Amino acid sequence: MFSRKNGESAFAAWREPRVVLWTVAGVTALGFLVALEIAARRYGMPGPMTNQAKEVFLPPKSGPLLYAGMALMMVVLTWRERLIAAAAAVGIDLVFLLVRWVADVKIPYGHGHPFGNGALWVLLAYAVIAVTRRTGAERVLLLKGVGLGLLLVAGRKTGDTWLLITSKTRPLVLDQYVATADHALGNPSWLAGRLVRATGTVGAHVLDYVYIQLAVAAVVVALYQLRNVATERRFPRHHLVRTFLVIGLLGPGIYMIFPVVGPIFAYGGDGGHWAVAHVWPDIPAPMHTPHPMPFDQITPRNCMPSLHTAWATAIFLHSRSGPRILRFAGTFWLIATLGATLGFGYHYGADILAGVVFTLTIETALRSLARGWDRAGIQLVAHGATVFTALLLSYRYLPVPMARHPWLFGPLLVLATASVIHGYLRTTRLWLPAPVPVAQPEPQPEPV
Repeated sequence: MFSRKNGESAFAAWREPRVVLWTVAGVTALGFLVALEIAARRYGMPGPMTNQAKEVFLPPKSGPLLYAGMALMMVVLTWRERLIAAAAAVGIDLVFLLVRWVADVKIPYGHGHPFGNGALWVLLAYAVIAVTRRTGAERVLLLKGVGLGLLLVAGRKTGDTWLLITSKTRPLVLDQYVATADHALGNPSWLAGRLVRATGTVGAHVLDYVYIQLAVAAVVVALYQLRNVATERRFPRHHLVRTFLVIGLLGPGIYMIFPVVGPIFAYGGDGGHWAVAHVWPDIPAPMHTPHPMPFDQITPRNCMPSLHTAWATAIFLHSRSGPRILRFAGTFWLIATLGATLGFGYHYGADILAGVVFTLTIETALRSLARGWDRAGIQLVAHGATVFTALLLSYRYLPVPMARHPWLFGPLLVLATASVIHGYLRTTRLWLPAPVPVAQPEPQPEPV
């Protein structure tokens, strides 16, 4: 029977700070998803919750991402449970493939993947198992694993809806300001665009794959960081997925403040009649007094800052603690992502600098939160936030002086970014544990 003592102890457990924090975070996330769903419906489009629910049966938009989310969930399982989960996911996908083949269902290119439903089914199944078959710490650990996998998947759906909202609510874009300021950096997007064109289809396909599968690369690094969760029965205080999610949460808010579509749209053929001129990547953007320009209500305003650069930088930082092959992979992914973002005309050089500063500031804040705030962490977060704000203000209000005096403002922009990088390296070195001296054996007296 239920006793008053048991009820009071359960109520006390719910009042613990960590439980309250997780409860508030869960309610906030659910409210945010509901708000995005309502906003998307107002524009006649399905929201993130509807799109995710469709993928239970319909071809998923990103099959590899669903399997990456399932892989994150499996860090809390034993090897036997992992094999069963993977086999179940593949088996369910084979059934879906067979049904679609019998029904002659065609999936148009770019509208979905023929696999991924099985991974989502397994994720949902383990959520049910956690609630109905597990208790205590085992239930909490499994729910954290399921939540981690679903957050990665939901983040993609939320981002798609948020980008739709930016295109509908920000009819004017600030590309002319950023393109003018980019003269101080030597117009790197125009240079990278010509380099990618010179590599032909092979180089373009490699960069395109790296650009699209960024989340899968992040999962590889995260799986290395979370490899001991099943045996230690707890998650580490800080890992890559936390940084990824915070970047994805805060970044789109900047899009609303500083809407930019990118050179391929504002100065290239993809912009159609909305483009200022069709000069990218052959001729740098013309230098003139910039002003906000109208653009279509389809193209996302997702350039400032470059979140692909931010996420690739996070992958690079977290891969530093891994084996050599992981460090090489993290370096390659960062370089290739920079080449893709600039070479495909999706971003300006100014976006890249802002993305690096944005990531280092967030990474410092999350590490400080995990280990405890100290003076070095507070100073670096304040410095990073100040530099990031200064970059955005200079792009908006000083683009013409920056373009006219590139030898002054170009080095200043690079030095401002380098100061945050230097501060991050110095601060994280201070946080490293002090080496323990190895005890030397006492010398033995020589026999007489």
